[in-house]
Amino acid sequence: MFALVDCDNCYVSVERVFNPSLEGRPVVVLSNNDGCAVARSAEAKALGITEGMPFFKIDEQFGNKVVCLSSNYSLIADMSSRVMSILRKAAPEIEVYSIDEAFLILDGMQVDLKRWGEELAAKVRKWTGMPVSIGIAPTRTLAKMASRFAKKYPGYNKCCVIDSEEKAEKAMRLFAVEDVWGIGRRSKDKLEYYGVRTAWDLHERKASFVRSLLTVTGERTWKELHGTSCIKPDLLENKKSIMTSRSFAAMLTEFDDLRTQVSNFAAHCAQKLRTQRSAAEMVTVFIATNPFREDLPQYSVQATVVLPSPTNTTPQIVQASVAVLERLFIKGFHYKRAGVMVSGLCADSAIQMSFLDIPEERRERYLALSRLMDEVNRKNGDDTLVLGAQLYNRDDSTGKATTFRNSIKHDKRTPCYTTNLKEIIKVK
Repeated sequence: MFALVDCDNCYVSVERVFNPSLEGRPVVVLSNNDGCAVARSAEAKALGITEGMPFFKIDEQFGNKVVCLSSNYSLIADMSSRVMSILRKAAPEIEVYSIDEAFLILDGMQVDLKRWGEELAAKVRKWTGMPVSIGIAPTRTLAKMASRFAKKYPGYNKCCVIDSEEKAEKAMRLFAVEDVWGIGRRSKDKLEYYGVRTAWDLHERKASFVRSLLTVTGERTWKELHGTSCIKPDLLENKKSIMTSRSFAAMLTEFDDLRTQVSNFAAHCAQKLRTQRSAAEMVTVFIATNPFREDLPQYSVQATVVLPSPTNTTPQIVQASVAVLERLFIKGFHYKRAGVMVSGLCADSAIQMSFLDIPEERRERYLALSRLMDEVNRKNGDDTLVLGAQLYNRDDSTGKATTFRNSIKHDKRTPCYTTNLKEIIKVK
């Protein structure tokens, strides 16, 4: 069984945690440089504010009726880290799908799953202030579907469980096909042409029909609807984030050894970005000890850095990841697991440059190097050509910058309550 834990309207919810007066009010969180709406509260949606609506139009039409805020990436990343730290202790294994979603693998858990999910949602809300919805089912696709029902209908008490064929059929009959994980609006018209309008309609078609229309990706989704688990987050296209992580063969205690692992994870994230022609504006790194070694001190932490401009070059992603690792690493612990996640993805053809970023000439060299690495590795096998950081100790005498600053316009940004002591919340 899988549990999909989804932070309800994450960007807006983070703001409401520290400003309860926003509860019940129309709230919009804006994109980079305060350009357009990327997150909307239910109240804002009810007013007719659509995703991607430019800020100037929102201001013209609604004025003071709507609270517009800049994206506070540091605060969002930190609150996500707090939620994920709770989830890591709640199940044997976790797959972080995006900054606001995670799959928990529940194999071997002998508990009442409905009660477990309700209690976990309540714990996350109590400990962090973040509302989450949980969907539990035999496959990731059905779990995503269940989480939507848990979010939409209060009667589920934040947790919907699909654990029988009868429940699965009822859910699929009520679920629009374009909302199925892995299908999306791009395939809606093709499917509707053949009379496929709900998830159940797709379920009832033959595998050969689905494969011919939606390729092997669509067939995997069809199998998931039939209860066969065959989709992992890294198999999907157009992801909201990309993550590479794994446990080490042996526990690591030295920074250099950990740096090599993180550099490799970061390089693979960068390569995946280029494969789907995306660029990332945030890099997250986490490291953790072995929770099953109760005889050893425990330490689990993650942090996020916002890049001056979105990028998909291997040198920049690796440099950012190592810079974060330097902040997190504490000598004396036995590390068993680490990972790198890139998020805040956009098309690599729509990057807005910052004057605080590296020079354009160097960026072009990094991009050329990254493409060369892709070509060599494609012809000769993975990791034939890698960065030195993936194999050797970094040479600090090169003078490479390790500081990455957020140069994005954010005139309406709220304080970084949890990551900046100068902006910590004050209680009178």
